[in-house]
Amino acid sequence: MTTGVVIVGASAAGLTVAEGLRRRDFTGSITLVDAENELPYDRPPLSKQVLDGSWPPERARLRDRAELDALGVDLLLGRPAVRAEPAEHRLRLRDGSTLEYGTLVLATGLRARRLPGQGNLAGVHTLRTLDDSRRLRAELLGARAVVVVGAGVLGCEIAATARRLGRDVTLVEPAARPMERLLGPELGSHIAGLHTEHGVRVLTSTPVAGLVGEAGRVVGVRTGRGTVLPADVVVVAIGGRPATDWLAGSGLTLDDGVVCDHRCRAADDVYAAGDVARFDVGTVRGIRLENRTNATEQGLYVAADILGATRGPYRPTPYVWSDQYRVRVQVHGTVPEGAAVRIVEGTVPQRRFVAHAEIDGRLVGVVGWNSAGRTRTARARLSAAALPSAP
Repeated sequence: MTTGVVIVGASAAGLTVAEGLRRRDFTGSITLVDAENELPYDRPPLSKQVLDGSWPPERARLRDRAELDALGVDLLLGRPAVRAEPAEHRLRLRDGSTLEYGTLVLATGLRARRLPGQGNLAGVHTLRTLDDSRRLRAELLGARAVVVVGAGVLGCEIAATARRLGRDVTLVEPAARPMERLLGPELGSHIAGLHTEHGVRVLTSTPVAGLVGEAGRVVGVRTGRGTVLPADVVVVAIGGRPATDWLAGSGLTLDDGVVCDHRCRAADDVYAAGDVARFDVGTVRGIRLENRTNATEQGLYVAADILGATRGPYRPTPYVWSDQYRVRVQVHGTVPEGAAVRIVEGTVPQRRFVAHAEIDGRLVGVVGWNSAGRTRTARARLSAAALPSAP
């Protein structure tokens, strides 16, 4: 049996595993497999710098070809994995080839969710890949009316970018406030105000019933109330689902992700990292963290555990940031439902503040609004035990 490591998914988490192994002097073979035909790239710029044109798409790459060659990895791009056989330590690819491994790492991330009936209407986009960002930018440049369905972090960032490009933008969200799941109701209201100030029409508590098309192209979004919002470009940003369909029948436990233990192990010699990993933290079962920071930290942890260099379970402190207009919002920890939120530094009118989220007097989250320095020190104070159980 080979002692090599095969990593499925060459984005941030997968690439970090490879780099973490080499940093710890692993000399065995490392193979990075990815369905996309792109060098590893970063996703946060796709909704901002790449989409608004301030960066060429190539700038989002995490490493260039020379750096990857120096890392000593076999990079198999455009070759989707179609079957994992953990008992035999084999991975099968769509092109018919088979890879044997000593350790398998699953870092396949998410696939964007689509609206029911979305079909193949022209002008309807999701944003997950570099190609998605390229296509969306091309259409935004000629658009007049843009509707963004979903006001989570991604939807809010896309709405802000489209507005900066001069488009008429409507942001539609079934919850009562934008980014409410991340920030809670009070701070979510400030996000709504930020977009309204910049000319975005914000429609909250507004479910979407479907899309309206003519001659194969989208012309509007129908809300649950029957109102049609005119649009020549629609962006669907309603979250993602773990890319695990290809693992059906593998014997791995799949439940809204690849189910792992507290050391990110899904089975003997099989790990998961990044958005696709559903892992245990203390007594909390089945957490998935969909953020860039976790992709890196979990990738480094998995690399260390493969080599027997960890000293305890993986216990992350969540960290999420979002750039919208000239505002950076940072969240360390969580703002769970029912948390008491109070501003401890600055004020809302100053457009610069730090807020604490507490449960029974215990600090579980810190939110900074244009206050990077003041929030950075909060991370060490937060306990991973503050993670909420998955819905």
